[in-house]
Amino acid sequence: MTIEPALSADTEEAARQSLSTAAARNLATTTKTPPQMQGISSRWLLRVLPWVQVDGGTYRVNRRLSFVVGDGKLTFTNIGDRVSVVPEELGELPVLHGFTDGAVLADLAGRCEQREYAAGEVIAQSGAEADYAVLIAHGKVTRHTSGKYGNEVRLKLLGDCDYFGDSALTGDEPGEWPFTARAETRVIALLLPRAAFLAVRDASPALAAQVSSYLAQTEARQNKHGEAEIEISSGHDGEPTLPGTFVDYELSPREYDLSVAQTVLRVHSRVADLYNQPMNQVEQQLKLTIEALRERQEHELVNNTDFGLLHNADLRQRVQTHSGPPTPDDLDELLSRRRETKVLLAHPKAIAAFAKQCTKAGIYPAGAEYLGHRVPAWRDVPLLPCNKIPIGKDHTTSIIAMRTGEDNQGVVGLHQTGIPDEYQPSLSVRFMGINDQAVMSYLVSAYYSAAVLVPDALGVLENVEIVSNGNS
Repeated sequence: MTIEPALSADTEEAARQSLSTAAARNLATTTKTPPQMQGISSRWLLRVLPWVQVDGGTYRVNRRLSFVVGDGKLTFTNIGDRVSVVPEELGELPVLHGFTDGAVLADLAGRCEQREYAAGEVIAQSGAEADYAVLIAHGKVTRHTSGKYGNEVRLKLLGDCDYFGDSALTGDEPGEWPFTARAETRVIALLLPRAAFLAVRDASPALAAQVSSYLAQTEARQNKHGEAEIEISSGHDGEPTLPGTFVDYELSPREYDLSVAQTVLRVHSRVADLYNQPMNQVEQQLKLTIEALRERQEHELVNNTDFGLLHNADLRQRVQTHSGPPTPDDLDELLSRRRETKVLLAHPKAIAAFAKQCTKAGIYPAGAEYLGHRVPAWRDVPLLPCNKIPIGKDHTTSIIAMRTGEDNQGVVGLHQTGIPDEYQPSLSVRFMGINDQAVMSYLVSAYYSAAVLVPDALGVLENVEIVSNGNS
């Protein structure tokens, strides 16, 4: 066998009969993509919100006058296994709403008695004397009553920092529990006895005046939403005297100011001058910068403590999961809190957890066509992914339900179009000049906010577990 000697590079170059690919590439332009960005998400929230033009930079939400009763959450602290309620947080109880005497609140907090209940144990029995209020530090509690045919009907699920039985603290005589409260999980609760509350009230003229004012307020005529009643007569004959009425408004309606997300984009003039083909460098830099701003905008609309959806949901519109993972029953309860829910927003992992629970129950919900896309849905309400909804260290998250639109008294996005140097609606790109290093600067600004027109337009399913605990 004869082995041919290997050709050297010079010999191979001399033997080539056509142009090499390496040489040809010097005369050709590679096929390339625009700059790619992994951080771009679907941003469904920005698409589903109806955007309202705010010419003055401030949006005022006028509502009917409501009676404030303090339906808030409590805050607890613990040292070891000893749990106590923050005294000032007792002001969230309706009877103590607006009461600021720290010494009296501390006295009441000190008279609370800690109790622990195992899963299934009764905390309050229907028909028994209601002589204490229950402050839930940890765990889940369900309220039940007897149905028409003797069956047990679940009324409500309560979770951490909720309370019930506060009405037992007022009135001349103790009443009876109208429901049975049962621990669904291990529960740590503080009981505020009626006798202890009355003892503090009798010793404090300020608290006695607070209770009297509260009782007078609850006697004022109001509808089931807490709004001042509109007097109307119906079903009458003849010529009776018709009631006179007027619609009272809130004297200090909430106002939403447009928020802003800004950054300064810097591009060297040499890059813009010499490397602008086939793609405009400034344009591509600006495109990715705007994508990042829009991502931040959606994050703020969800999480901002002032106007973010998670922080602006009315406490009466917050629902706890029955078992931990999101089940069809949980979403049904969330939907039942409002009329015409338009969309549900959830973290993709929460959507996967819900699908798992549906499969486990033998339910296979059909999707829905929404804005030209096929998306998951429940009860024909689109279930849209939103990765801006946070997941806590305990692997829990939230699911948001919204009714949208001004005409529907829903949730709306706020912006202002027609601003100077507008590049996109309510987003401006303003040239700031060139510095001594020949670097050009552009100020990129996005203006936005969100408003909830009435409380039941927005609801949140809380403490949604996305990791199975093996028992669900």
